[in-house]
Amino acid sequence: MTAPDRIQDALANQRPVVALESTVITHGLPHPANLELAQSLESIVRSEGAEPATIGIVDGQAVIGLEPDQLERLAQEPCDKASSWNLAAIMAQGRTAGTTVATTLKFAAQQGIRVFATGGIGGVHVEPFDESADLGALARHPVVTVCAGPKSVLNVPATLERLETLGVPVVGYQSDRLAGFHVPTTDLEVPIRADTPEEVAAIEEAQRTIGLGSGVLVSQPVDEGLSPDDVHSWIDDARRDAAAQGIRGKAVTPHLLAAIAERSGGQTVTVNVRLLERNATLAAQIARALAQRTKELTA
Repeated sequence: MTAPDRIQDALANQRPVVALESTVITHGLPHPANLELAQSLESIVRSEGAEPATIGIVDGQAVIGLEPDQLERLAQEPCDKASSWNLAAIMAQGRTAGTTVATTLKFAAQQGIRVFATGGIGGVHVEPFDESADLGALARHPVVTVCAGPKSVLNVPATLERLETLGVPVVGYQSDRLAGFHVPTTDLEVPIRADTPEEVAAIEEAQRTIGLGSGVLVSQPVDEGLSPDDVHSWIDDARRDAAAQGIRGKAVTPHLLAAIAERSGGQTVTVNVRLLERNATLAAQIARALAQRTKELTA
């Protein structure tokens, strides 16, 4: 694992740092839109007074804060997707990969980064016995994860229940209901609400002080989301197509996301970009609030 001087210096001096995943680069949008999005997210974090640390695997080595040429490489080359179950093999074999929520959380926690911004988290799938490694990672790594809720194609009620079972506090940011990824909110109530970055920082600090061990999941509804009826209709159609084509297992989610993007005329992609940008903004504000609390405690 390696980190450039800018990340090491920020952490050593207790300045705010925000982790960013890289599957949005390797498996999100086509080039050059994927690179432009990665650069935009980093710029947003910097504009809010924090240091961005986009995490990825380059030639078998975890990089905590990809350099511009490394971002370009991940944006253009065919890359693996590194999750908890295949991470060791990817690194041992010297491959290059984008990091998912699960692996980004792992490396962020190891490096001492306390805040991570992503889009939608993985969770419990509709297909039997299929659950994302993201859930276990959220329970294992004490990092604040800012998201727009579970991905729309998941069994969202079951995902929320599983997070509770795993002891992961789910915080609704300026909302009493769980964010719905492509739609602003679901009809599911969240157990905790916070209305400012400072409130989230206080919850994270208490979580660490108590020693509960898990991270804190912050659910921020997207603004100008899509109609729930439209999204559900697109997903239902995409599921029928997947079944007819015999698509199963890990191929289902990428198929569904691509299919609903096509059916929506690209609207889901537009919303996804917007929520990523909003989450990067909030994550930087929370990181700044945490850094301020640390500064006050050590003054």
